[in-house]
Amino acid sequence: MKEFWNARYGSGEYIYGTDPNVFFSKEIQKLKPGKALFPAEGEGRNAVFGAGCGWEVKAFDQSEEGKKKALQLALLKGVEIEYAVTSLEEFEAAEESFDALVLIFAHFPAGVRKEFHQKLAAMLKPGGILILEGFSKQHLEFNSKNPQAGGPKDLGMLFSEEELQDDFSGFRIQFLEERIVNLNEGEFHSGESAVVRLVAEKK
Repeated sequence: MKEFWNARYGSGEYIYGTDPNVFFSKEIQKLKPGKALFPAEGEGRNAVFGAGCGWEVKAFDQSEEGKKKALQLALLKGVEIEYAVTSLEEFEAAEESFDALVLIFAHFPAGVRKEFHQKLAAMLKPGGILILEGFSKQHLEFNSKNPQAGGPKDLGMLFSEEELQDDFSGFRIQFLEERIVNLNEGEFHSGESAVVRLVAEKK
């Protein structure tokens, strides 16, 4: 997968655009800035926006090409972000060290999804906020009609409300919904899509 993402991010264009995810951008601005973690951050559009809102940002992704473009975007926007090239398996941070955890279209294989979510949740402080948007299981029908809608083609990598509630059982749910949206996030998140949105506070 590392080679896949390096090839995808290696083009001159920001394939998911430079603007932040709409749901994330609204939710992060409701919070008092602190320290935020952005796993699977790709080309950096959300991390850079978070830094522009006053957050101390730590991001990581397995793609060197993603990091290059994220740092270019940060320079363009006049902000600083910390960005590591690593996998989620290898990423390490102190427990209870972040005030926000941001997971935007961060999809993992079904066999490790819960484990990965719980590993990341442990890094969030009590009272810290999780902001998540990802494709729901219904999205397969949209992806089959319009490949530019993007997202995994493996049903097990797509989200349901019930799975997310189980993965983040140590959280108080503030907002959780599945809905149909029209994405306009560059070349590969374009068109009608089925998503799950979640905001939750760690107990």
